[in-house]
Amino acid sequence: MTRLSGITPSGHVQLGNYLGAIRRWATDTTPDDLYFISDLHAMTLAHNPARLRSLTRETLAALLAVGIDPMLVFVQSDLIAEHAALTWILECVCTFGEARRMIQFKQKSAGAESVRLSLFTYPVLMAADILLYGADEVPVGEDQSQHVELARALAKRFNGTYGDVFAVPRLALPDAAARIRDLADPARKMAKSATDAAGVVFLLDPPDLVRRKINRAVTDTLGQVTYDPETQPGVANLLEILAVCTGVTPAKAAVDIPDYATLKRTVADAVIAELAPVRERTVALLDDPAELDRIRAAGAERARERARPRLSAAMRVTGIG
Repeated sequence: MTRLSGITPSGHVQLGNYLGAIRRWATDTTPDDLYFISDLHAMTLAHNPARLRSLTRETLAALLAVGIDPMLVFVQSDLIAEHAALTWILECVCTFGEARRMIQFKQKSAGAESVRLSLFTYPVLMAADILLYGADEVPVGEDQSQHVELARALAKRFNGTYGDVFAVPRLALPDAAARIRDLADPARKMAKSATDAAGVVFLLDPPDLVRRKINRAVTDTLGQVTYDPETQPGVANLLEILAVCTGVTPAKAAVDIPDYATLKRTVADAVIAELAPVRERTVALLDDPAELDRIRAAGAERARERARPRLSAAMRVTGIG
């Protein structure tokens, strides 16, 4: 089972990214899996080039710091020729109606006077990301499930029209317990691109800032530490964070915690302990740009070796190679 996952450098890596996906990438992986930084996707909305470059390097360092095999990690734009070529081929397979139905485009373009064409077409780029490397399984959040379904549809249509070239990927949704919510507003998920960072714990936040953010987390007036996501979403979010950090269920994490102050202190201690070694290794990699560049180049070369045969086959059967 070959898996492929990506993370867009639209902001600093945060606790939800780490607990919900990145940590699992480091522990539950095979030598054929691939993990990449999807910096091309970050260009679908207005962006600062220098910030994008910096966030791409920071995200790469974070993936390596968590313990993912360096040979399984690459940066999408390092293979821009391969990704762009397959995107064009798949755009010649995808229909306008399919692209128009993408919910993410409707949500992100709502109310905007001007929208980049790339925001409309990037689901096809995402399909190219997946199909280029022969991924059997794509672990993504529910917000990206429609895009994986598009990749499946395009793979089937291409294979049926031109011949078998692409594996048809399977969607794999993460465990619900790993969906970390914003500390200041439990109604929304914790996001690296949030405009208000008060409820977002970032991977590189120093311990004192992590503790302050958790101490200010929204709870409620009930005063009971019980795991009840419906009536106590703020408390439930803290318990889920504690549970993922300590390897127990959220309900068990609530046992013997008498009040919210103790809960927040316990959660802060667990998060700080969990993130400390990762933060230290990330900073060390960022402080050694030559080594980070070396690792990046090696990862790109391995990814290119995986991509080229499949791209060549797609070009050949469509008559352009």
